[in-house]
Amino acid sequence: MLSGLALTLAGCGSAYQSTSIREGIVDGTKVRVIALTPETTLAANRQPYDPRALPEAFRATAGTHGSMARGLPAPAHLPEQRQGLPATRLPPAIQPGPYQIGVGDVVLLATKAPANSVAELSGLLAAQNNRQGYTVQDDGAIAIPDVGRVRIAGLTLEEAEAAVFQRLVERQMDPSFSLEVAEFNARKVPIGGAVANPGVAPVTLTPLTLDTALAAVGGIAAPDRDTAVIRIYRGGELYEIPVTAFLRTQSYQKLRLVDGDTVFVDSDYDLSRAEAYFSEQLALQGARGAAIASLGQEIDIRRAELEEQRQNFNARLELGAEKRDYVYLSGEVGKQGRWPLPFDQSATLADALFDQGGIAAKTGNPKQVYVLRGSPDPREFGALTAWHLDAGAAAGLMLATRFELRPNDVIFIAQQPVTKWDRVISQLTPSLITIPLDNLTSN
Repeated sequence: MLSGLALTLAGCGSAYQSTSIREGIVDGTKVRVIALTPETTLAANRQPYDPRALPEAFRATAGTHGSMARGLPAPAHLPEQRQGLPATRLPPAIQPGPYQIGVGDVVLLATKAPANSVAELSGLLAAQNNRQGYTVQDDGAIAIPDVGRVRIAGLTLEEAEAAVFQRLVERQMDPSFSLEVAEFNARKVPIGGAVANPGVAPVTLTPLTLDTALAAVGGIAAPDRDTAVIRIYRGGELYEIPVTAFLRTQSYQKLRLVDGDTVFVDSDYDLSRAEAYFSEQLALQGARGAAIASLGQEIDIRRAELEEQRQNFNARLELGAEKRDYVYLSGEVGKQGRWPLPFDQSATLADALFDQGGIAAKTGNPKQVYVLRGSPDPREFGALTAWHLDAGAAAGLMLATRFELRPNDVIFIAQQPVTKWDRVISQLTPSLITIPLDNLTSN
């Protein structure tokens, strides 16, 4: 019987053979084993890698965090809590024409001052003028002493000059005068949100552009310009320009704003803050309930459109229609298989290990954790580097949280030495039982 056991052990080439990581040429593959240290971890992380970006359908969303998460994989697979930017939606080009004076504007009327003989003799008569400012009142008129009330609201500067000239002629007064707008208070564009000093930008004789308006309130002050959006509400329609697109596109910067526009620099993807600001400005402007209701309908329509785009992306993701990058886990891990790398950010060795159950407690050897990575050089197609991590120490676990994974990495964990013998015995046990039985039956 002992001789039979010896023969069995000698011939058990089919017994369990664990995968091993050895440096050198192994089965025609050039293998290089590098121990993970802080220095080698930094070297491994230098390999270029651009995480796969979220599809454009997802980047076009502007919904809340809660609705964004519906239908996506488990939390460890999620991208970081940064949604994609909405698509650029510009308001139509507009040419409002010459500036029209409005209620609250201050106009400056300059007339000849009464002359005295000294002034006349010195030739200074033409240089002496009375300059008086007049505020356009609620009825649209200015009150000029000895002339009366002249209605100029809604008129251009040239039309206002003609109206004042006509009134002076009617009163048989010297019609020599000049008229200009000293303060522009009637027409303005409110600007709020992530800007340095929320306020208003006045609409003047010079066309008001988006970059000028933002400069008037101190510029954009969003904590992360990559995720900020400029929202413009005009005439019941909501328009959007990502801040990154605004900064690199001159035509967006020179977008003309008009009286009645409202601008909100949004650093949040939830439309609620922008909606609240637009509603507040409409109320301050004395808008009727229908205008505020129109704003609510516009916001609801946009949310519905964005929610549909989000659902379409989630469905494609669940059906595997969206291309993903993967790493693969093998050996003594809690769950073998492939693990998708997240969108828009890098993942670490610790992310993949602990999301898949970690190292198998009974059979895995924490001192023998490897990340197998193929050579990026096409001339070394068969070469690979085995990054060796000793996770049996606290320092090793810390390195696992800093070692960045790359697409098609293979994470392998070797087995404990005792596990090798246990598996050999488990495969030999049927042979140890059947050999004596075969001897008995043969006798």
